[in-house]
Amino acid sequence: MKLKQITIIFVLSFWTVIVQAGIYAFEFDDPAKEQRFKQLSEELRCLVCQNQTLADSNAGLAMDLRKELYKQVLSDASDEEIKNFMVSRYGDFVLYKPPVRTSTYLLWFGPFILVAIALIILLRVIRSSNKQTPTTLSDADHKRAQQLLSENKD
Repeated sequence: MKLKQITIIFVLSFWTVIVQAGIYAFEFDDPAKEQRFKQLSEELRCLVCQNQTLADSNAGLAMDLRKELYKQVLSDASDEEIKNFMVSRYGDFVLYKPPVRTSTYLLWFGPFILVAIALIILLRVIRSSNKQTPTTLSDADHKRAQQLLSENKD
């Protein structure tokens, strides 16, 4: 029993070392550069995860992008130069908040357009269901229904 527990503890401790091996700490000689790095890594999107910033993602591509970002911050590239580099390489999608321009209209206004279309369809369905007039029975159908009901009572 003790051997089994020791084995489990060993495997779990080894697993944590493997998991933490993918996390790199970047060292900066200037706190301002470190702050810029953190800020830019929050403004850039992981292209693999798509819903995480570079700072949040553990994907391999995100790590490569963080390394590139680190190199550029150390080489004193401006924030705008770094963003332009990333956009030229990966497109506007790499920016967590892409600029509003004709090429990104779909990113910015697409969700609102889809909601508007869904509301229009919903309103049309509701209106068409309200416009349905109830069918009226002719006198012959009414008499036949009365006859059938009276037969069931007996």
